[in-house]
Amino acid sequence: MSGGHRLDGKAALVTGAASGIGRAIAEACAAAGCAVVLADLNGPGAGEAASAIVAAGGRAIGVAMDVTDEQQVEAGFDACTTAFGGIDIVVSNAGIQMVKPVQEFTFDEWRRMIGIHLDGAFLCTRAALRRMYAAGRGGCILYMGSVHSKEASALKAPYVSAKHALVGLAKAVAKEGGPQGVRTNVICPGFVKTPLVLAQIPELARRHGISEDEVVRTIMLKDTVDNVFTTVEDVAQTALFLAAFPTDALTGQSVVVSHGWHME
Repeated sequence: MSGGHRLDGKAALVTGAASGIGRAIAEACAAAGCAVVLADLNGPGAGEAASAIVAAGGRAIGVAMDVTDEQQVEAGFDACTTAFGGIDIVVSNAGIQMVKPVQEFTFDEWRRMIGIHLDGAFLCTRAALRRMYAAGRGGCILYMGSVHSKEASALKAPYVSAKHALVGLAKAVAKEGGPQGVRTNVICPGFVKTPLVLAQIPELARRHGISEDEVVRTIMLKDTVDNVFTTVEDVAQTALFLAAFPTDALTGQSVVVSHGWHME
């Protein structure tokens, strides 16, 4: 569903697009008339998701991409410009999660978390800006933040740190990119029932000494207004709205999509 927002003639690249939020965003963009590159560490999964879009009448290709690898990022953006004539929209969505106290994280684990969420966002941003500036037609960069871009939870220090940092990156790029017609915004979902979130439940239950049902009720949905998970469709429609927004009035902002978990 495109929600009335159209992206005809545009080309987008979405990272972490083989499943979950990334796939839902790619599908929403394609349904709105956008050509889409689905980039994912799981290259075959990205290809399968792209094939499903093509089967539904859209334009899409899948590429394998480790967002922490400069060469793979550049190759993915080259694939977009080759296949679709340019790049107008980037959704930096790839991410992972680890749940443990700060003192138990190894430095390698910390660096991996920061690398995927923040370094990957930087590499995609740099690749996008170089091409958007050269083409002279502006563009839109969306970062997948989180309610944890605004507040913290225990046992998620590197994730919270990276998601906070994305807000700063988006603001800086909004200032730099504005004169060139490039907008940047951060989408900040609450808990979305994806494999990434579902995998946290047993570990959170063990760490907090509560049942898995209590994790959902007292941690994940505790501060929502309706005890409902945010959906991938909720996030995809927010991304579509931001990507299709017609002016630079909406840039450098963070849009929280959390059933009221966090309010500003």
